[in-house]
Amino acid sequence: MKYLILSDIHSNKEALSAVLSHVRRKRCDKVVFLGDLVGYGANPNQTVDALRAQKPLAAIRGNHDKVCSGIENGELFNRIALEAAMWTRRKLTRSNLTWLKALPQGPLLVDGKFAISHGTPIDEDAYIFGEIEALNVFRQTDFPLCFFGHSHFPVIFGLSPDAITTILTVAPTFKFKLEEGVRYLINPGSIGQPRDGNPLASFAIYDSESRVVTISRIEYRVAETQEKILKAGLPRPLADRLALGR
Repeated sequence: MKYLILSDIHSNKEALSAVLSHVRRKRCDKVVFLGDLVGYGANPNQTVDALRAQKPLAAIRGNHDKVCSGIENGELFNRIALEAAMWTRRKLTRSNLTWLKALPQGPLLVDGKFAISHGTPIDEDAYIFGEIEALNVFRQTDFPLCFFGHSHFPVIFGLSPDAITTILTVAPTFKFKLEEGVRYLINPGSIGQPRDGNPLASFAIYDSESRVVTISRIEYRVAETQEKILKAGLPRPLADRLALGR
């Protein structure tokens, strides 16, 4: 099966639409979402509607989904993130608010083939930035393969019997074949707010038969997204950072 792996969309309608249009001819069998559908951007309802329309879909919640839907109060958010979350909570329709609240907590096993989490399979709000965090996750879990989000940084961590390895992706398309006997933690990157210095939307496709993961970057209408954020009265840094990929 081919799985479309999406993460950290953050109410960015233009980026999500560009990705969905790009992969239409790829004929993926299932969409998999790793959390943070809303927050930061100016189109929360449009992005929720677009993801809800994907069938079949496996999805889990992210920390922004929890705060924007009212599950948590956002006391650990910085000022800009909290302002955007409260704005989003006011704008969400009742139906979309209910749907977001019902998103399950990770980790979730998808078709018995791989696990998904937002932060880590141990703590949905924790980050995996490097090999130390990755090794801690490997030691406390037994998933052969887990896709995760939250850091907005596309990367692959592999654990063999001999060593832990970091594989950095290369734009615009990076293909990687999973090796037998090696466990993996894979971040497909962020669609709506990349933070690796590359403003292009990032996503992955996983072919479970060939065991090949493809992480791709594509352009979207950044200026239009920025204009919407400013027009909505959201903090300017949320618009400015999109052009920088930071």
